Amino acid sequence: MASAQPFSAPSLVPPRRRRHGRRSPLRSWRLRDQAVFVLAWTVGIGLFMIVAALVGFFAVRGAQYLRPELLVTHPSPSVSQAGSGGFLDAIEGTVLLGVIGLLIAAPLGVATAVWVIEYGRPRWLARTVESTVEMIAGTPDIVLAIFGLALFELGVFAPLSFSEPGGAFGRSFLTAGAMMSLVALPSVYVATRNGLVATPRQLREASYALGKTRVATIRRVVLPGVRRDIATGATLGLGRIIGDTAIVILLLGATLRIDTQSSTPLLGLLRGTGSTLTSYIYVNSPAGEGGAPQKAYAAAALLLLVIIGLNWGVGRIGRIGGPPLHEPKRRLGA
Repeated sequence: MASAQPFSAPSLVPPRRRRHGRRSPLRSWRLRDQAVFVLAWTVGIGLFMIVAALVGFFAVRGAQYLRPELLVTHPSPSVSQAGSGGFLDAIEGTVLLGVIGLLIAAPLGVATAVWVIEYGRPRWLARTVESTVEMIAGTPDIVLAIFGLALFELGVFAPLSFSEPGGAFGRSFLTAGAMMSLVALPSVYVATRNGLVATPRQLREASYALGKTRVATIRRVVLPGVRRDIATGATLGLGRIIGDTAIVILLLGATLRIDTQSSTPLLGLLRGTGSTLTSYIYVNSPAGEGGAPQKAYAAAALLLLVIIGLNWGVGRIGRIGGPPLHEPKRRLGA
């Protein structure tokens, strides 16, 4: 008689399942997913190496040629680089052009975004305005420069630009700043619009319930909540102004020194011509006619430091003061 087999108790350990998700091992993925993963890593590392090479190249060149005296001396005509001075005028021109461009672009961009989001009537006009901003963002800078040159050469705009008895030339810090505002306007508009769209409607309704008008609600409740968005857009717009070259060359003259129009302190400067760091680099580069490539490398290193500082500032603006009104706070441990 066969002996009875003992009854085996069921295993309490659940069978191992194949893990999926971001914590699963790469070898368990499908071949197509593995290829996409490797491609993404390759592209990311390649872009990082390009940026690292760019920063490293100009860091070496900057350490080699950038000297403190270049930042505080004016450029001067000379057959040798040693006697051609520094690029103080280019630094002053960059700051002045950035201030003029932002003073025009920031109010226009914020006001346009407020009208489109908070009012938006008639709807066809609001859609037209948004399409116009998108067209401006996609228009090449050289096209804006040619349009500005043709516009400010008209006699009605002669008081704004460098002019002589023969007529207006359409070139000045004012005219260049006016066209630069179109370069910065899309960044300010998009950042402000996104902040207004993300602002909870309950904030507006609570303000209306307290008896505030729409204008007072926008001014006292909505706009303070999107200040960081406005600052981010303005900083990005400033970066575009600083990095532009075509408008500077056509509307500012691209001269190495700042030439004022008259003896009037401020008005003569605004109506005068000059240069920025980008035009200084272009003129003195090995492909230009300035004959000072070493100083072009030094100015390029300084410009790169400014752009890196602006990008760092954009990140800092987004973290100052805690989360905005339209960003929910994270729970501890989340």
